[in-house]
Amino acid sequence: MSDPYEEILEGDLCLRLGPGERHELICQRLHERVAAALKPDSITRKLECRTDIRYSPDAIVRPDLSLVTAATNKIWLAAEIINSGDHSADTVIKKGLYEQYGLPRLWMVDPRYNNVEIYHGGRHGLVLQQILAVNEVLTESLLPGFEFVISELFQED
Repeated sequence: MSDPYEEILEGDLCLRLGPGERHELICQRLHERVAAALKPDSITRKLECRTDIRYSPDAIVRPDLSLVTAATNKIWLAAEIINSGDHSADTVIKKGLYEQYGLPRLWMVDPRYNNVEIYHGGRHGLVLQQILAVNEVLTESLLPGFEFVISELFQED
């Protein structure tokens, strides 16, 4: 189990539970696969796991995976791996903040159901595009060469 960490959500300091072993394994797999898809001259940069993203003094989030535009350092994709004992902060509060601040892409990775919800930002906020499970493949048009079979992401070792 990893250490607990803090976020500021809607102005409130929120102590988050330390992610468990399965959560961290999924996170590691996601980071490795994304890193492998990034080319040396990529306009995208991958941040370390749970790097602070400061939208405002009242909104500091720490996504499990963050991709930023190299030129501006602005986040364009966040992935949140849902912790079953602490899921409301990710699925309700942080999702609302991402929507409020215009995040272009959000992946909600849910080990409870072994699926990934894909959201795209638009004029009316985050819109669910698809829910992927089993042998479906997670891809991202803004990340050429990235693909991940969902069953491989969630496989037990």
